[in-house]
Amino acid sequence: MTTPRRSALRASCLGLGLTLIAAFLPHLDRVTTHVLAAHIHTSYPTYTEEQVDIAVNAWLMLLSVIGALGVLGWIWTMWTIKADKRWARWSALSIFVIATGVALAALLTKDTSGDVGLAPPLGLVGILPCLAGLWVVVALWRKPAPQPHTR
Repeated sequence: MTTPRRSALRASCLGLGLTLIAAFLPHLDRVTTHVLAAHIHTSYPTYTEEQVDIAVNAWLMLLSVIGALGVLGWIWTMWTIKADKRWARWSALSIFVIATGVALAALLTKDTSGDVGLAPPLGLVGILPCLAGLWVVVALWRKPAPQPHTR
């Protein structure tokens, strides 16, 4: 395996780990810091605790599905790299563009309150796997270093 592919594979492993963290963190937040619940309560001060809880559950479901799709994307990317598929770079680029769009939408989309729907700290964590994705794309599009000729 060439050096750029090895680098892309390392970045994919990092991206998988970051995706798992980003998917797990909102669930941890629910039982610890309550950043998401506080954000929803601040955005909708008239919401009852039950309504805030319903909104938190909806976000947890959505973020879990996104996380699961992200994990599948990383596994697919690692497989294409290891199998040395010619189209691995195009596949990785496509997944990167889609994933970055989803992460930016989660971070920046405003809801009916006029505030962003997802608590910004959780949205920022969702961007981290995209940085690993950028590393993968750059590594796959680099030309491999010429191999030294041995006699």
